[in-house]
Amino acid sequence: MNKNLSRLRHIGMAEGVSYLLLLGVCMPLKYIFEIPEPTFYVGMAHGILFVLYCLYVLLVAYQLRWSYTTIFWSLLASILPFGPFVADKRIFSMQKEA
Repeated sequence: MNKNLSRLRHIGMAEGVSYLLLLGVCMPLKYIFEIPEPTFYVGMAHGILFVLYCLYVLLVAYQLRWSYTTIFWSLLASILPFGPFVADKRIFSMQKEA
């Protein structure tokens, strides 16, 4: 398997988990229980992972010569809850080496 594709899959999993933590844990802590501190740290980690995910999608798309449709769905997955997990299952796991 392509090394960058493997990294993309790992980054996607981490980005997906950080997004779910941000939405499911940190936001309720901030707005219901008035504990804003975790939102800063998890939000920062999620932001870094989000940018890495998008960059790796573009890098892998270039290396494996993905169609614009595949690139679109891969990038769209980064802004949807559970999206990176679906992209991993339906897009990334089906790709072959360049």
